[in-house]
Amino acid sequence: MNELHAVPRERNADRAELARFGALASRWWDPDGEFRTLHHVNPARVEFVQRHAELAGVETVDVGCGGGILSEALATAGAQVTGIDLAAPLLEVARLHTIESGARVTYREVAVEDFARDNAGRFDLVTCMEMLEHVPDPGSVVTACAKLLRPGGVACLSTLSRTPRAYLLAILGAEYLTNLLPRGTHDYSRFIRPSELDRWARAAGLELIETAGLGYDPLHKRGVLGDDVSVNYLAAYRRPDNG
Repeated sequence: MNELHAVPRERNADRAELARFGALASRWWDPDGEFRTLHHVNPARVEFVQRHAELAGVETVDVGCGGGILSEALATAGAQVTGIDLAAPLLEVARLHTIESGARVTYREVAVEDFARDNAGRFDLVTCMEMLEHVPDPGSVVTACAKLLRPGGVACLSTLSRTPRAYLLAILGAEYLTNLLPRGTHDYSRFIRPSELDRWARAAGLELIETAGLGYDPLHKRGVLGDDVSVNYLAAYRRPDNG
């Protein structure tokens, strides 16, 4: 596995986070490995996206795509997907997996802010899931996601809410008691309340369509969409047609 490419200091990225996830890249697609919950909840994430966007032929960018679990699912549903990330080992795994799966995804190692500068107004759909809580400036990411959208385009974002319940379930429960996630995956101080996410999105010119909770059913090993946004949640935003 190649080492991580150097990330310039000014980029909106945490070197330690990139290194941690990059070190686990080879196990990203193991359905029984450290990231099995991503595989389990991915159908629910796609279901949420499909509530707000017709995927067939839709030009899409998956921000913070990691090893490509969501990117491939969107491509399989018919979207024209570009996945972007700054963790080179994850992108290598993502590219290799498309050879096996046949999914048509273009992957690029680039910061979303830089990508938005060169591709403003290009995309019908932007997804950014399980990424905002891992960067120093999540508001900057939201602004870049908004910039990438065409008028009428949709952004689907997900993260964790900064609540005591989220700490108990997402960190103590998932990382230390049940080992659903690798220890150290999350930093509670970086969790984002829905009101904070909404403030950044509205400042970037986006309009809220829906917020939904993303629960986990350990018995059936699947994600479940619902109304409880106190732990994991998703939010869909639209760029106004006149925006």
